[in-house]
Amino acid sequence: MAVVLDLINNPRPRHPEKAHRPDSAEQPQKPSWIRVKAPVSKGYAETQALMRANNLHTVCEEAGCPNIGECWEKKHATFMILGDTCTRACAFCNVKTGLPNALDANEPEHVGQATAKLGLSHIVVTSVDRDDLADGGAGHFAQTIGAIRTHAPDTTIEVLTPDFLRKDGAVEIVVAAKPDVFNHNLETVPSLYLSVRPGARYFHSLRLLQRVKELDPQMFTKSGIMVGLGEERNEVLQVMDDLRSANVDFLTIGQYLQPTRKHHAVERFVPPDEFKALETIAYAKGFLMVSASPLTRSSHHAGEDFARLKAARAAQR
Repeated sequence: MAVVLDLINNPRPRHPEKAHRPDSAEQPQKPSWIRVKAPVSKGYAETQALMRANNLHTVCEEAGCPNIGECWEKKHATFMILGDTCTRACAFCNVKTGLPNALDANEPEHVGQATAKLGLSHIVVTSVDRDDLADGGAGHFAQTIGAIRTHAPDTTIEVLTPDFLRKDGAVEIVVAAKPDVFNHNLETVPSLYLSVRPGARYFHSLRLLQRVKELDPQMFTKSGIMVGLGEERNEVLQVMDDLRSANVDFLTIGQYLQPTRKHHAVERFVPPDEFKALETIAYAKGFLMVSASPLTRSSHHAGEDFARLKAARAAQR
């Protein structure tokens, strides 16, 4: 028997795996420190037009980043390669999930051209998870890095990669392309992986970051977590220790925000003074750079933070 799907009158939901999940309880009201202005500036509109003209995706839009107005006004954007559909179904993420389309062979070139047009001094390139690809998309990352070097040779490059789970040799491909910063987010504490990040494995992600340093000890490494998902403070401190054991240089900590009521609930809004305390502890544990605040995201202020990161390493010598 044939099954016909009407995707015109009844389009496929953005998160089909969550469609039948019960709504979470209504989250607590957002406090004043987490609120941002709606994006309406001229710079925002110009950045948006450039993305559309080059058929590019950004994690700023796909993940509903609260900092999009601020960043796009300055013509800063985090490019999301490998398409707009993820093969994972993390409970915190607003990126579309499902079976992805074939890779766009022109995407690396378009990213390189857009980088030059925006005049970026520092660029962040991330992606969806592509478990359907033999190398998890590592080769596409390498091609994108190469295209940026061609079109904008003075631009420093930060990659925020998936975990390349069960993709032998993938991390080696990306490191060989020589990004300036290799970022991979742990996202949360180990005890919450089953409910928050079920397709991933905590110690695999930790090992990936450690492997980057083994391949290139001079490459900056970076990772981030969210708080407000139900983690305990001592678990956050243990994650810090684990990342330092993997020689990670830069840690980001930000507030989790629930995209929809089908996603993981916000357990609490962490006040700014707690973020400041976590930042102080992280520096004491040996990180070269720490960014911890309610609105901190992996690529927020990435260019300025990279300059500070280089200065911190130079100061140690």
